[in-house]
Amino acid sequence: MAGQQRIALFIDGANLYATTKTLGFDIDYKKLLKEFQTRGSLLRAFYYTALVEDQEYSSIRPLIDWLDYNGYRVVTKPTKEFVDSAGRRKVKGNMDIELAIDALELAPYIDQMVLFSGDGDFRSLVEAMQRRGVRVSVVSTVTTQPPMVADELRRQADEFLDLAQLVTKIGRDQGERPPRPAGEFGERSRPQGPVGPGGLERRYGIRQTEDDSEG
Repeated sequence: MAGQQRIALFIDGANLYATTKTLGFDIDYKKLLKEFQTRGSLLRAFYYTALVEDQEYSSIRPLIDWLDYNGYRVVTKPTKEFVDSAGRRKVKGNMDIELAIDALELAPYIDQMVLFSGDGDFRSLVEAMQRRGVRVSVVSTVTTQPPMVADELRRQADEFLDLAQLVTKIGRDQGERPPRPAGEFGERSRPQGPVGPGGLERRYGIRQTEDDSEG
């Protein structure tokens, strides 16, 4: 039965951020969890993102902390800085390997993998999961120009879910949209003081009550 499907979510944080930014809406992460809990037995919800370690303040840190206490398994690693051939300073923060290892290790224990990413590099991972008997759903969008999902990834998936069709289920109410973080890795920004539950709600679409703040 569909209600007995063991599901795991794998969220490529930077890719999802870029996609929702292009679509013009913000994720309500509590609603996202509830949506997939209705689709089966949700065993894990992983969120992957790179962080700039030497920052005094990172605009993504309050979101990471909230996710960590509210049903998500957050996986982070420090970004790496390098200079490209043109002498420009670049920041690299790829989490593909970490996501792939976790997915393959969890494969014997799940029936469905839900991958929030449009990165074509994941096509081989999707194929590997399918060989292990796991059904794979990819969540991204084709409504933008160009599409945010690689064609080879979409073709490989068992199911494609367009984020544009999920806005009403997992999106934050438009009238309460918070300002977006400065960038996918949280570029340098001046802190505005402690970020309490109200700040999280304004900034990230997290509807946090007093009970929620207790973990």
